[in-house]
Amino acid sequence: MAPRRVEVSETTRPVLPRHARLKFDETRQRWVILAPERVLAPDEIAVEILQLCDGARAVADIVDVLAAKYAADRGEIGADVVAMLQDLADKGFLAEAKEKTP
Repeated sequence: MAPRRVEVSETTRPVLPRHARLKFDETRQRWVILAPERVLAPDEIAVEILQLCDGARAVADIVDVLAAKYAADRGEIGADVVAMLQDLADKGFLAEAKEKTP
């Protein structure tokens, strides 16, 4: 069975899939996403977004946090966040939380 394709929108509650984890790599002195036989080194902004992808927050909540933190236009940030998360989802590095977490 093919994996379910995640369509990222503001209502999506993103989370890293079971096979991937975000970890600070001491050797490289940077954050990486580790998956079986794959390593992805996201930039600092992507890491900040990924740290907010806990399966409880919707993309809209993540955008609100970042817009407030950086006093930036919510529309621009929203478009960039959705595009980045969709790219990660297309590569298998992002899933959607199935159930609401308490």
